[in-house]
Amino acid sequence: MLLLTRFCASLTALGLFFAPLPHADAFGPPPRPLVQQTAEAKLLAEFGRFAALSDGTVGIAVRDLQTGETQAINGDTLFPMASAYKVAVAGRIFALIDAGDVRLDDQLALDPALASEGGIAWMFNRPGASLSVQRLLELMLQKSDNNATDVLVARAGGPQAITHFVTGLGVAGLRVDSDTAHLLYRAMGIHPLSGSFRQNADAARRVDPQIAVRDMRDLPNLSFATEPEDTSTPKAMLDLISAYESGRALSADSTQRLFTIMAHCETGKGRIVGMLPPGTAVAHKTGSLNGTGNDVGVVRLPDGRRFAVVAFVMKDSKGHKARDRIIAEAARAAYDYFLYAPERAHGLAHKA
Repeated sequence: MLLLTRFCASLTALGLFFAPLPHADAFGPPPRPLVQQTAEAKLLAEFGRFAALSDGTVGIAVRDLQTGETQAINGDTLFPMASAYKVAVAGRIFALIDAGDVRLDDQLALDPALASEGGIAWMFNRPGASLSVQRLLELMLQKSDNNATDVLVARAGGPQAITHFVTGLGVAGLRVDSDTAHLLYRAMGIHPLSGSFRQNADAARRVDPQIAVRDMRDLPNLSFATEPEDTSTPKAMLDLISAYESGRALSADSTQRLFTIMAHCETGKGRIVGMLPPGTAVAHKTGSLNGTGNDVGVVRLPDGRRFAVVAFVMKDSKGHKARDRIIAEAARAAYDYFLYAPERAHGLAHKA
């Protein structure tokens, strides 16, 4: 009986062994093959995620300044530069210094006709008031003083001379059409022919209270944001920063002075520098205007390599904190990408 039981068990086991295997569907569908995202694709996906934080338009462009590798979203879209245009003004002034036409210790008169609001506007009514080119550059790039800027724009030869300087470097897609006072006039939607900035601005606010409301609530002026004047694409601004950093635009001394001043920028603490590791060296310039938030600059990595970053946000009504976060997130994502991407660790890079 025992032998019979063992024989039956053996037959059963053989039957199970030779029986057809269950179809794969019995265990559910086969797993899908994993899709390997490249480091570049992940970075651009992150940029897209940050851009979704705005109800306006976001442009981001970054470049490895050693290899030239460039990654961007909306890199060819025109954005209002706001005060970021002051980077171009500074370049033109330093080019004049290199040519021997201007000195850093030259004293420039503070013409009352160039005064706007805030900053050093109070100084313009002092008889004989003047400041050195060096001090005006510091006020313009570190404190974003509009009054100091317009004194330098006048000394630079005006907006057209600044645009000519930029295009002469091979940079396409960046144009300067106004000094800061007239840029602000356009943002307010007014075109005065005479009178001081304060008089014209106050009169416009009385006629149209929405101007003050827009300023107070930091809302975009959509018609202004679509004008081609005083705009740049992210890639064009990236090209300008790259021209400076490479030494193609200015002498070594002027390049060093420019970035040293920009390294002490006092505005936009929550933008490019906002999420970078403490102590990271950054030279940058911000721009802010109704619904617009910008920051452009150069970041140094721990191993000494550098990358440029441009982040523009326009037509945004979510406020400066949301815009600052977008810029900070983009700068940190670029920092990690250029520092840690595996192909970069092996000295390889892909230009885009």
